[in-house]
Amino acid sequence: MKLNRRQFAAAMAAAAADPSALYRLIDRIAEKPARKDPGRPPQPEQHLLHGLDVIRDGGVEVLVPPLHHRVITARVAVEENRDAVQEARRELERVLAKLDADYPFTPSGLGVTLAWGLPYFRRFVPAQARRAIPVDLRASAACKHPVRVLEDAERFPSDPDETILEENDLAVLLRSDHLDAIDDAQRRLFNQLPGLLAVTSIRSGWIGGGFSGKPSLPKRMAMKARIPGAELMPPTAELFLGFTSTVRQTLGPPKIANFETLGWVELPDDYFVGGTHMHLSHLSQNLNAWYLNFDRHDRVGAMFRPGRRVKPTAQTIRQAPSDIETSAEIRADYARHRRVGHAGAIQSASRLTHTITGPDGTAYQRGTAVPQRADFNTLDNPFAWSAHTRRDRMSRKPHAGTHFVVFNPSGDDFRRVRLAMDGVLPDGVRLDLAPRSIGQGINAVFHATHRQNFLVPPRTHRSFPLTEITR
Repeated sequence: MKLNRRQFAAAMAAAAADPSALYRLIDRIAEKPARKDPGRPPQPEQHLLHGLDVIRDGGVEVLVPPLHHRVITARVAVEENRDAVQEARRELERVLAKLDADYPFTPSGLGVTLAWGLPYFRRFVPAQARRAIPVDLRASAACKHPVRVLEDAERFPSDPDETILEENDLAVLLRSDHLDAIDDAQRRLFNQLPGLLAVTSIRSGWIGGGFSGKPSLPKRMAMKARIPGAELMPPTAELFLGFTSTVRQTLGPPKIANFETLGWVELPDDYFVGGTHMHLSHLSQNLNAWYLNFDRHDRVGAMFRPGRRVKPTAQTIRQAPSDIETSAEIRADYARHRRVGHAGAIQSASRLTHTITGPDGTAYQRGTAVPQRADFNTLDNPFAWSAHTRRDRMSRKPHAGTHFVVFNPSGDDFRRVRLAMDGVLPDGVRLDLAPRSIGQGINAVFHATHRQNFLVPPRTHRSFPLTEITR
């Protein structure tokens, strides 16, 4: 279906009253992937989906993620007493179990992931959390005191002072090729459980590359929204910045981000086995600066590595273990070009430095990626809806951005990767990079408006974790 400017303008106007209006329009025009349902029950891990397709683009394996994504943040609205919380836990789990029964846990069905923030643990289960939340062994050794896998979010060197560090109790990640499934889940979880969860924000978006050769959703929607710089985007770009984000070798394999897998985390018992850490942020992007201030060669260097040569029109770039830069190579590139590449810098912290065998016998080879990303494009500015419009600096004018969602074995593991983007390398080297300078590559054209860290329990403990345990 073609989309004209009048239809787009009408959808944007409707979105002021109904945040999903724009995304329903996207659902109508999107080319949905043809998928096979593996027919398996949900895994113990909430953050893992069955049935992700793998295609090849330019000889490189690429994962095809769910088309639609939505994150809904909330605070717990029930009274702070044991009986009320226990009843809330049962009610929420009843709804979640029914969603599990009604939808396969696949992109063509529905992925539901509940992630809980420190404000929840501090308010409702402080004693239980002190005992049960796992400890990050690497961070604890470095800091010489216990560091939990879930800590407060922080601003990084390239974050502006205005970056908001949020304090939500809960974030619910919904993923599906079908917007009706996401809308249904939102209704059941938030509208049909009155007095249980109070929504604080709705963050919507999509991810869809033009691997069939047709114009991609990011290109089409950025053009219709008249985003400055949209006309300079490659027509089949998977994300606004023009390169493929879901290259298989850049995403951690199943279970690698679990707390128990790599031996980096100490769990006091098996309560959080199958759980993980989730970071959520909103990134505001300046497409005009990206496409005008960086030529094609510079964009490749900023995204991957200064001086890297690729085909003139390539969007999907191989990022195999053999392509990973060492810390010494990053320093040499910086000395020569006064720049770092995004992928090169973060891979110094996001890839395994040696082979690790997990508790189930799976061998994760040297060079394997650890983070599992679920980030997605958005025209939210910064959110589709907010309960705090002034604080969140809400605007109805569409703006290019990314809702960044990533799963790591701990908050400190995410922190190490994020610091590497700013030139703070895992071996202690600090490159002399001015925050948000052109030498920082993509950090020069986007910045975080909001950040928060969360703990994702395993499926069995996803509803009000730890509340069933007495003090």
